[in-house]
Order: sequence, then structure tokens, then C-alpha cells
Amino acid sequence: MNGVLLVDKPSGPTSHDVVASVRRILREKRCGHTGTLDPFATGLLMLCLGRATRLARFLSGADKTYTATIHFGYATDTYDRTGKPMGETTDHEPDPDSLARILEGFVGPQMQQPPAFSAKKLGGKRSYQLARQGESVSPKPVEVHIRSLELLALEGCRAHVELTVSSGTYIRSFAHDVGEKLGCGAHLSELRRTRVASFSVSEAISIETLGSKGVLEAFLSPSDALRELPRVRVGAEAAKRLAHGHAPRWEELLAPDARVGSARFVRVFGPLDELLAVGAPDVDQGIVRPVVVWAGAPIE
Repeated sequence: MNGVLLVDKPSGPTSHDVVASVRRILREKRCGHTGTLDPFATGLLMLCLGRATRLARFLSGADKTYTATIHFGYATDTYDRTGKPMGETTDHEPDPDSLARILEGFVGPQMQQPPAFSAKKLGGKRSYQLARQGESVSPKPVEVHIRSLELLALEGCRAHVELTVSSGTYIRSFAHDVGEKLGCGAHLSELRRTRVASFSVSEAISIETLGSKGVLEAFLSPSDALRELPRVRVGAEAAKRLAHGHAPRWEELLAPDARVGSARFVRVFGPLDELLAVGAPDVDQGIVRPVVVWAGAPIE
């Protein structure tokens, strides 16, 4: 199976556990996810299978949408419900207007402090490994972007929000930071990933049904998995050269998407509308540099 499988991850297993289950059920050794979810979280995992693992880099950087529940009253060392409380475990009901103003201030680009219990590397070790050993760790802040943020409901000490964020954003850190701004402490109690780029969790399949039915309904071809990328098409001669790593010239592109000139990556199709490669447009040089060559040379 060479493509991308959309899986609705349940709460409990790690993302690696889900990958291992898919490998076993589908008997496909080459399998990897394009963006991890914490064990307690649920929702959309995009898994690249077979030769499509080469395409993971073009999917891992996509924006992601989540629904999250923030519990106000106390923080935890992991910034979520699985951690140890930092202080008295009390509940706090925030003022709705104050909360709305604080949430509005989080929209846009910002520097975010990753949790100590994260996979960030510090001196060659994972941050969470050092934190579990009792060491005081502080991963370097990273630039993230919260594209949109909506308060769905406020029920006592719990706020339900929906947010779309850039890749690498920690929703746990966001929840912790909101609590800091309110001065009451907070942690993430629920998290569900509902969308990756234009792919919805409603298109995904559960692990329970993976081994019985419905796999093809949640399985994407490499071309469909990369549908966010603009497309170009080349003729037979350019396709033959591309199969050997030669970059198509700008004048060889047939009816290119209008977004090609400003795109970081594009899908390159052959004369039979088959996916040949993923390329990087170089407007100055007038070529599309092949990054991953997917298909071989056309058959005569």
C-alpha cells in the first residue's frame, strides 16, 4: 500500500502505538505518522504507508485544527491532566469577559515555550527524559502562529475552544499560558485534532474497524494526499528526463496552476496525468527542481 491512511486515534495509545498497530494489521513495515498526538488526545493521524513515507515531509508542516478543553484552577507539570498538580487542586471559574480578552491576545504569531515534558532535544536527550529524572529543564521558545481561536463554551471552571495553529504549536503550552495570564493556573484536560490542512477527522477510520472494513475509504493516493500543493503537467520528453532527476524547464510546463510561481512545492504530473514527482519551483532559474521523484520514465 503506497499512500496515506487517515486514522482517528483513540485516547490511551501513543502515536507510535497506532503506527505499530497499522503495521501489524496491514502487514506494511513502512509506516510513519506526520505529526504526533499525546496519548490522552484523540483525533486525526495521517499515516504514510509504503513508498509514500517519502512524502511525509510535505504533510508534516501543515496547519492543524483542534478542539480543546482548558481546566482552570491549577497547573500541572506536564501542562495537561496526566501530570502532577503544581499547587492546590482547586477549581476557578474565570470571568467570561476577561477570558475573551485574554484569548484574543493569543491570536497571531508568537514565541511559545514548549513543555518540559516534550520531545524537544536538550544536549542530545529528549526533554521529557530529563524531566522524568527530576532535572529542571527549559526547552528554547519556538515561533508559532495561532491562525484562529474561538471560545465555544465556558462551563464553570472549563473552557471549550477551537483553534487552528501552525505546525509545532503545543496546545498544552497554550492552555498553561492562558492560566498564567488569568493568574489562576490551568491545564489541558481534553484535546481532539479535527483537521490537518484540508483533511477532516470525519474522513478517518478507527483502529477497531481497520482490520475488517473501510480501509479504502480512508486511504488516499499520493496525489490526493498532496492535494494542497499546486499542480503542473509536463509532456513525454520532459517526463523521461524528470524520471532521471532532470529539472523541467519553465517553458515545458503545460497549463500550470496560477499559484506555481509563489509555491514552495508543486506536484508534477505526466502526459497521462500520473504523478511523477514533487518539485520546488525556481522562478529565477526558470525550472522546477525535483525534490522527490515518484514515478519512473513513461513506457514507450
